[in-house]
Amino acid sequence: MAEICVVDDQEILRDSLAAVLGRQDHAVETFADPLEALAAARSRRFDLIVSDLKMPRLDGIGLLRRLREADVDAPVIVMTAFATVGTAVEALKLGAFDYVQKPFEPDVILAAVERALEHARLRAENEALRTSVQDLLPRRELVGSGAAMQALRDLIERVGGSEATVLITGESGSGKELVASAIHAASNRRDRPMLCLNCAALSATLLESELFGHERGAFTGADRTRKGRFEMADGGTLLLDEISEMALPLQAKLLRVLQEGQFERVGSSVTQSADVRVIATTNRNLDEWVARRRFRGDLYYRLNVLPVAVPTLRDRVEDVPELVQWFLSQAARQDGRAALSVAPDAMALLKAYEWPGNVRELENICRRAATLCRGGTIDADLLRPWIRNSVVYDVDLGPLREGRMLEDMERKLIERTLARHNGHRANSARALGMGVRTLGMKLKQWREEDRQRRERLETVGTGAARG
Repeated sequence: MAEICVVDDQEILRDSLAAVLGRQDHAVETFADPLEALAAARSRRFDLIVSDLKMPRLDGIGLLRRLREADVDAPVIVMTAFATVGTAVEALKLGAFDYVQKPFEPDVILAAVERALEHARLRAENEALRTSVQDLLPRRELVGSGAAMQALRDLIERVGGSEATVLITGESGSGKELVASAIHAASNRRDRPMLCLNCAALSATLLESELFGHERGAFTGADRTRKGRFEMADGGTLLLDEISEMALPLQAKLLRVLQEGQFERVGSSVTQSADVRVIATTNRNLDEWVARRRFRGDLYYRLNVLPVAVPTLRDRVEDVPELVQWFLSQAARQDGRAALSVAPDAMALLKAYEWPGNVRELENICRRAATLCRGGTIDADLLRPWIRNSVVYDVDLGPLREGRMLEDMERKLIERTLARHNGHRANSARALGMGVRTLGMKLKQWREEDRQRRERLETVGTGAARG
């Protein structure tokens, strides 16, 4: 049984609807005055509201708008004998669940009522399920008290209070999506949905449909009308992950939405509007991509109103102990066991590692260690096979020539670093704390010195043979 509100200035229709719905065991309350119905809906909860369109004092569209302004989320069915495409579109844009044209048979309104009630029931169940699942999942937080994270938190608070678009940059695994969630949580839209779409995971056609929705028959496989993320995120936030991978033609359509707040579903000529704050993320250098014409410059500048750069883990190595304890405690909670401790040599190894996969790689290693550790303490021997590319060196670099000790030490350290990185100069230079060009000049210098030394030896050997 549902509690249904019927609003119509015609007494005959109100009574007829009350009788039809009452036979289905629904509790029906009728109103001739839409303002009285609005006051009732504000003070109590109806499962469904059925309203006429043409009424004195306040029409159905005005009532629908007032209901939404009052945060009344009951589904609304609009009835009218003056059906037009314009009024139907306006009612649906304001959130009406369905639109029924008078006169109608009892079966028609009953079917619409049952659809609306089933939709409301599923929405309530989905919300309850989402809440229960969130309670079971580990909380995701911005962990770390170092200077870089303190600065990032301060920036998130300031950015969150704005309605402008945000561009989050950073390496893969650095936590860009987590920063986006924190920005949404700090915004005035925190009570509205935040949806996410990975631009690299879909083809251009499917990505357009996911963004803007599509009409039935718009393309092969489109067997029903579907809302896009902009419609579903109306009033909230839309996270466009890996925005750099979006095709250029689709970038132009996205630019229009950001500028005008308007779009069309695929296969439709009806313009729709959405109030959505866009947050985009990328691990690319978009300045370079714009220069290479792989990303639209006008879209880049429209997205990059509020830039947020997420630091790499190697740039905040002081946070590694906090992150390790956080991930180990989460693993213990999931497995129902006591949290493990970390031996000093293991922590030293973790702090010395470069972390090319950033926080995500650290999380994976902590989870692996928590599962495979046999005792209560994680030691360096357990971790070492997983971080064997770590730039941790012994102080003993072998014999050094007196008078040239620093030169020999530098060369041996650089050669050992190159070997650990399989000859990759950029990674080796980063590990050494020098520029790639400087590294290349040193290698060229040493090659030339080695060549000259070989020539001298060959000259000496040839002279000795002749003597």
